[in-house]
Amino acid sequence: MKTDIEIAQEAVLEPIVNIAKKVGLTADDLELYGKYKAKISNEYLNSIQDNPEGKLILVTAINPTPAGEGKTTTSVGLGQAFGKLGKRAVIALREPSLGPCFGIKGGAAGGGYAQVVPMEDLNLHFTGDFHAITSANNLLAALLDNHIQQGNELRIDTRQVVWKRCLDMNDRVLRNVVVGLGSKMDGVVREDHFVITVASEIMAILCLAEDMEDLKARLARIIVAYDMDGNPVTAGDLHAVGAMAALLKDAILPNMIQTLEHTPALVHGGPFANIAHGCNSVRATKAALKMADYCITEAGFGADLGAEKFFDIKCRLAGLKPDAVVLVATVRALKYNGGIPKAELNEENLEALQKGIVNLEKHIENLQKYGVPVVVTLNSFITDTQAEISYVRNFCEERGCEFALSEVWEKGGEGGIALAEKVLETLEKKESHFKPIYEDELPLKEKIETVAKEIYGAKGVNFAPAALKQLQKLTDLGFGNLPVCMAKTQYSLSDDPALLGRPENFEISVREVYVSAGAGFVVVLTGAVMTMPGLPKKPAAFAIDVNEEGAITGLF
Repeated sequence: MKTDIEIAQEAVLEPIVNIAKKVGLTADDLELYGKYKAKISNEYLNSIQDNPEGKLILVTAINPTPAGEGKTTTSVGLGQAFGKLGKRAVIALREPSLGPCFGIKGGAAGGGYAQVVPMEDLNLHFTGDFHAITSANNLLAALLDNHIQQGNELRIDTRQVVWKRCLDMNDRVLRNVVVGLGSKMDGVVREDHFVITVASEIMAILCLAEDMEDLKARLARIIVAYDMDGNPVTAGDLHAVGAMAALLKDAILPNMIQTLEHTPALVHGGPFANIAHGCNSVRATKAALKMADYCITEAGFGADLGAEKFFDIKCRLAGLKPDAVVLVATVRALKYNGGIPKAELNEENLEALQKGIVNLEKHIENLQKYGVPVVVTLNSFITDTQAEISYVRNFCEERGCEFALSEVWEKGGEGGIALAEKVLETLEKKESHFKPIYEDELPLKEKIETVAKEIYGAKGVNFAPAALKQLQKLTDLGFGNLPVCMAKTQYSLSDDPALLGRPENFEISVREVYVSAGAGFVVVLTGAVMTMPGLPKKPAAFAIDVNEEGAITGLF
């Protein structure tokens, strides 16, 4: 059986100019990064503002397990299937982070015969967007420390510096560091921290900004510290905005590549959904809606994280209205949720499936609360039995969900036709009545409780005393109307990764709260979730290599 990277490397790619022509772009509308990658120009993005919008389809999933779910694979395969049916579709995805590429999760290009390509470029340096975001983030950090060193005119309290440096790599030793050691000329000694680039507020800002003017306005609002009187100090106060925007000038432009079957794909931005808002850029999504009849996008990790943030943050802030949701599950993952170890998932086990399907049930209920039609798809594995598939199908249909089997990993677009037809049928039959789960005016504490109870199924929220003080301070500073971005483990509906299935009678523990004023949301850290991940004992990096001809192996 061929690996994902072998399949991708054997593909015959079309020049990206030809891919762009399929949705009405000319060579003049692109800024080329070689033959197979391009950025879309501002001029073109401005020229399509009055185009009618296509249908917006979100792909999400159950909680991730070691058994695999295939959300990106399904997104790509669904886009290819639309092409097989003669429909104009554009896929809008996030860019991969180097952290999971070299860690445990791997890249984010899809899999099998449902991939976006060039796969190696996408999973590594791509068009340099993450490097630009990292540089802008760390420029702000350097300007902040330099201001303190050069006399501290803004009276910054060095005990209340909240801006962190970043790096696009899993590196646990950088979570907590001390900077400024050495001589007097080496800066003021203080505790500092790193986050992974995809958790940086710059990433969130880039993904939510409508244009350069909006980007600069958001950058100016970033709170980097508080002064001796407790007042916020911003990036605007540090005169950092112009230089940061210059670094992000190209990164704000959406990237276009293609699938294995030459479907256009806009891959832009990449915040994690467990520690950030988990959606690709607003610019890419809106461009796809104006370029095609169908925009297929995804949100990270399970629906309790990615879909919730897509609805309550991205759609709220960008004025988007999704028309349908595809919820991805696998028989293997459901059996894993039912308590079966990974080594035994290939065997038919209806009892385990019945126990584990409660995880899928909760996600169905959650998505229906938003008023958007739901289609459940089983990402097919060769070990799935007819009895298992029939059980899941009946379970979904009994709960008012459409159901389709997906075989896109094995068959590409052809294997997604049943799913595509079911999505098209749903779009025709069922109207979306999308509405976020809470109102802007609801107090921050109650917004957190709403997500915890309604989406996670918690019986309540346990706020640390420091978190309660932070909530009150943010409310007093005027941030009470912002949505909340819940940072939580992706592996469970709870904040305990060991609680699989559908946990009950648990509380969500909130340890810290802070505002991303530029992005426009309040971040809520729950449980033991980390904003700088670490590498596993045997990271994926061990298997990655490059041969004499320059061909990369081991990426997945």
